Amino acid sequence: MFLAFADPKRLRTVELSNWTGKAVSGPRSEFEKVLEREESRNSGVYFLTGVDPNTNKGAIYIGEAECIRDRIKSHLSKDFWNNIAFFITKDENLTKAHIRYLEGRLIEIAKSADRSVVMNNQASGAKLPESDREDMEVFLEKMQQILPVLGIEAFVQTTSKIETDSERQKLTCKIKNVVASGYLTPNGIVVLSGSEAVLEERGSAKKWPSVMVQRNKLIEEGGLVQKGDKYVFVKDTEFSSPSAAAAVIHGGSANGLTAWVNESGVPLKELQNV
Repeated sequence: MFLAFADPKRLRTVELSNWTGKAVSGPRSEFEKVLEREESRNSGVYFLTGVDPNTNKGAIYIGEAECIRDRIKSHLSKDFWNNIAFFITKDENLTKAHIRYLEGRLIEIAKSADRSVVMNNQASGAKLPESDREDMEVFLEKMQQILPVLGIEAFVQTTSKIETDSERQKLTCKIKNVVASGYLTPNGIVVLSGSEAVLEERGSAKKWPSVMVQRNKLIEEGGLVQKGDKYVFVKDTEFSSPSAAAAVIHGGSANGLTAWVNESGVPLKELQNV
């Protein structure tokens, strides 16, 4: 990574060894500086990221262009985004079909990950010969390594495809007749689909207003569905911390380091001290 102004929040470029791709990223406040770069004249895919004003959730627009500089100028009327990033190849080897294919796959992945609101009105994509398609899948894999480094996590899947179930340490959180299971991730903890949560909030919920807002939002959006005398998670759901997940499950304040235990009953606090 090269920091053009010695500041990781400002204009920066990222490259990987033995890869022809290159990423350029910067805040909207430095829009002109980003477009002054020679790379912006190339064909490639670009990302506009910010917050969706309707849901207050992270938002992303994914686009492609044969001249990134010209295309991006047309998005100045969109006010949701505050950062721009784009990918090109140093050998200028991306054709129109290549970038349309990448755009379509990226939209598909972002919608599947469900971490951000995808602001594109319609899907894209292009058919490629098998050899080109495989090349673009490799390019896509490299992009997904770099995107989180640029602060773009819209494509990070909740469940890692690399780790198998046997490699993850399963954790359990219980209270009364409610049982939830999950595992730690680099971003926090994932509560698995089918896990349960208490139906009624407890008095201690007032100590965790932000977590209870998250709990209520999950209920409103159908992520937590009432079944009998409890709620059930209908899909894998990631939380920023074990305590945040435990509080949603318990319906009130909870210490995630003691609430979550492994299959032997050892609490997370002791597991992390090993």
